[in-house]
Amino acid sequence: MTVDETVDEVGRLRIMAAGVPGARIVERVLPAEPAAVWAVMGDLEGEFGRFQPDMRSLRVLRVTGDRVEALARSTYGLRAHFRGVLRPGWCWLQSRFLIIGMAASPEPGGGTRVALTGGVRVPGRAAIVPVGAAYELARAMTRLAARVEATGGVHGIGEAEEIATE
Repeated sequence: MTVDETVDEVGRLRIMAAGVPGARIVERVLPAEPAAVWAVMGDLEGEFGRFQPDMRSLRVLRVTGDRVEALARSTYGLRAHFRGVLRPGWCWLQSRFLIIGMAASPEPGGGTRVALTGGVRVPGRAAIVPVGAAYELARAMTRLAARVEATGGVHGIGEAEEIATE
């Protein structure tokens, strides 16, 4: 199966989230190059825990091609065993109780469009409990923009935009 190259990474995240009941997407255009933004977003063992509000740490256990397996610990001490895909501009991770989706694509006219989705899964289903998800995603986006700026990649920060997928 091949991916239609006319759909960028953020578009792909919108499609994935549309298939997950309760999913919300928060998007923002950051005035930074995609490589600078993804250097923060794709750093699962370093920067990821700094911008995801409820993640204290994430340790990558195994990488095979673009497949990744990782253990995460929340700020509340809870643990999650994630499996998923990580490649430039794209990350989709799932555990038994959590889904995390991140994407970054060049924005026409400059900058990088960033999209985040995720939350607590409904056990046994590909669905997200929507309570508090939009708030947490907006917090993560604000923290991500600050991390990209702190690493020298962003000059000025725009507002986040929530997109309901239901």
